Amino acid sequence: MMKPISQTDRHVEVVQRYLSRLEASDVEAITALFSPKAKIYSPFLGWMDPRPFFIKVREASGQSRIETLDILVSAHGGPRAIAYFIYHWQLKDGGDVHFNCVDVFDFDADGLIDCMTIMYDTHPVRAQVGSKYG
Repeated sequence: MMKPISQTDRHVEVVQRYLSRLEASDVEAITALFSPKAKIYSPFLGWMDPRPFFIKVREASGQSRIETLDILVSAHGGPRAIAYFIYHWQLKDGGDVHFNCVDVFDFDADGLIDCMTIMYDTHPVRAQVGSKYG
């Protein structure tokens, strides 16, 4: 008999799919992971709806790579997971930017991402990226 998939396992699977689809710049597959009322906070762009945010990322990006360091889940049983990764971001002009990033995912009752908060040190990224993205 198969063990039922826990909420924690489902959240980890969604985060893994998200990272995979982000690396592929697959806007449709990424946005399918978000609830209809979802919001994203980017330290570079502020609060945005998922679709315009990921279109902007895709338009600014070349072939990027995600190096997953860890996926963490709430120690208090809340509907939350955290992805810790190195974003090897290639810009459309061929420039490369590498930085550690933490994305915090809050899930709704259906297991969709309801809010995503992105955290990274913007100083070196702004110095390298300038107006190519923002």
